[in-house]
Amino acid sequence: MTQHYEASFRGTGLRATQFTLLAMLAQTGPLPLSTLATMLGLERTSLTRNLRPLEKKGFVSTAADDDQRIRRIAITKKGEAAALAALDAWNQAQSTAHEVIRRTGVDKLFGPRRG
Repeated sequence: MTQHYEASFRGTGLRATQFTLLAMLAQTGPLPLSTLATMLGLERTSLTRNLRPLEKKGFVSTAADDDQRIRRIAITKKGEAAALAALDAWNQAQSTAHEVIRRTGVDKLFGPRRG
C-alpha cells in the first residue's frame, strides 16, 4: 500500500506521509509535538524526522508554547497550499486502494467483509 500511495504522490513534491501530516495540522490547527505524534501513531523521534523536510520547505513552523518545554507545530500558508495541490493525488490513491488490496490478495487474509 505504501508503494501505491507514494506512486500517486510522485510529482507533487510531497510524500504520502508528509501529506498526512499536513492534512492533520490543517484540520486541527497547531499542536504540541507529542500530541501530534500520538494522533498520527508515530514515535516523537519519527515525527521529528518527518517534520524536518517540511520545515525546510516552509510548510510547517515550530514555536515554543507558553511552557517552554513544549514545541507547537503549525502548518503555514505555504504548507496549506502544498497540501491542497496534492489533494487530487490523495483522492486518486484512496479511490484505487481497494483494487490494490484485491489484486495483491491481502483482502483474503482477513476473511469476508462484515457490515
